[in-house]
Amino acid sequence: MQVHVLLLALSLTLLPILASPHWKPTGEADPTLWILGLLVATIGPPYFLLSTTGPLLQSWIARSQIGTHVYRYFSLSNLASLLALMSYPFLIEPHARLATQAYAWSGVYVLFALSCTGSAWYFLRHTHSLPPATHAHSHAPESDWDPRPRDYLLWLGLSAMGSWLLLAITNHITQNVAAIPFLWLLPLSLYLLTFVLCFESDRWYRRAFFLPVAALLLLLCADGLQDSAIGVNIKVAIPLYAIGLFFFCMVLHGELARLRTAPRSLTRFYLMLALGGALGGIAVALIAPRVLPGYYELGIGLVLAALLLMFVLRPTQAGDGAATGKARTPTGLMARGAAGVLAALCGYFLYVQVTDDLVGTRRIARNFYGTLQSVDAHRQDPRDDVRQLYHGSIKHGEQFLAPDRRRLPTTYYGPTSGIGRAIAATSGAKVGLIGLGTGTLAVYGRPGDVYRFYEINPQVLELARAEFSFMDESQARIETALGDARLSLEQESPQGFDVLAVDAFSGDSVPVHLITSEAMDLYLRHLKADGIIAFHLTNRFLWMPPVVQEIARVKGLATALIRDDPNGPSQRRTDWMLVARDPGVLDRAGILQASTPVTPIPGLNAWTDDFNNLFQILK
Repeated sequence: MQVHVLLLALSLTLLPILASPHWKPTGEADPTLWILGLLVATIGPPYFLLSTTGPLLQSWIARSQIGTHVYRYFSLSNLASLLALMSYPFLIEPHARLATQAYAWSGVYVLFALSCTGSAWYFLRHTHSLPPATHAHSHAPESDWDPRPRDYLLWLGLSAMGSWLLLAITNHITQNVAAIPFLWLLPLSLYLLTFVLCFESDRWYRRAFFLPVAALLLLLCADGLQDSAIGVNIKVAIPLYAIGLFFFCMVLHGELARLRTAPRSLTRFYLMLALGGALGGIAVALIAPRVLPGYYELGIGLVLAALLLMFVLRPTQAGDGAATGKARTPTGLMARGAAGVLAALCGYFLYVQVTDDLVGTRRIARNFYGTLQSVDAHRQDPRDDVRQLYHGSIKHGEQFLAPDRRRLPTTYYGPTSGIGRAIAATSGAKVGLIGLGTGTLAVYGRPGDVYRFYEINPQVLELARAEFSFMDESQARIETALGDARLSLEQESPQGFDVLAVDAFSGDSVPVHLITSEAMDLYLRHLKADGIIAFHLTNRFLWMPPVVQEIARVKGLATALIRDDPNGPSQRRTDWMLVARDPGVLDRAGILQASTPVTPIPGLNAWTDDFNNLFQILK
């Protein structure tokens, strides 16, 4: 107790939780270690103490006169986490600036430290020693049995698989199914809910119901990874994988709850649970992007989950109520056999998924930023065949394969699009482009022009050069700057762009730092007096033009929204917002006649580095 209180006191010296400017990244290196270092240096010690207080407090309660049903406190803590998770994006983030949030959180943390210190003082005066272990072989929940190595491994494995499937399913539905903002909330909420139910009492988890349903869903989810009618159909995939995650985690966490020990071993139980969760997260978030070329961790996780069931469903002793390993019953052997067949089927579907990717994809690459795939799409008329680049479910561009059509602008960048009109309305001698994609905009380059691309993902640059010829065949001089565009622009001297295209907002993970008041100031520093900033705001789920318009209004800039719905081959409907210092620039022919008024969003404030509200611009 004294050590915990001392650590709490030391953690107060780190408040408020605000990152120092020296943590700003260089922009070119893999940000994984930088992010981990930032978290450790800022929120690390307070988070460590918050996460360890729950098990420690339960241990204190178990040693006191009020020590009954201590595992319900774990259920309660997860319920609080679930409520906080749901509250933040809807109640806190839309109404409080980041600095305000940091100071408010720090103040609440001080109250937590004081409350924890008071609790420690109370329990120090009201604790007693727990009885020694009986070394009983019964694994009944909260009975005083002595954990063996296989029990530690089972605690570890069940926890790890829950974390693994949470992250893998989140990756799948947000990257491969639909780039919907806030969709990540759904799987995380279901994951926390299963902890709430399984540790509240034993009435919620029933093997006879949850195991068969989970097995069926496991098979369907594995099948969906190689069947696009199931796995990437938004109306089928999101409900399937969300319900699947709920049942998978109910089984995994339900089995964990069945194996909970008496309070004497409580801290060891929670240590394995926390370590398992960390290992599952590390496997998916850190290892998978470096060793797997595509999103195969979900298929692997489904196979491992089925194999883990074989271990969980080891033969049981009649009447024991949990696994003991002493007697072999026909029911237990059949269950393990069924789990083995399930694992084999999941492995087959994973094999088909990988094979299909290798056969149907020209190039596939993966890193911290996600998975990229280049594919050839063949159409009825061979002259319409195209090569496409995908980042998950988001298309980043395409190019005609016919030699005489290779230099035609496609997708979001046609002559009647906002960016096409902006280049035509200026000299277009120097163009900056934030977001490379396939490099389509390079086709507008003329001899003597300079087109400078800013791209954060080195694999996008590699594929754009290797799989597409827009950049190599451009008549302009092509320059590239690898790294976060805003950081690169901050470090460069004024570029004097005629047009600066900001093309990074088509997915669900909107890089907010590229569409704030401070970012606009930076863009203006690099723009000629009569230049145009073009924001590509095409998005299925977010209505972003009012955000740019409000920033421009505050700064006294002129705007024009170009909503283009072309009929040309391989061109897409687009929303581009053009911004200029001089209103006359946007009055030129081609822009004025194509512009559309923007309906403002009531109550929308200009976004800054300290404040934004994605929820307010949901369509």
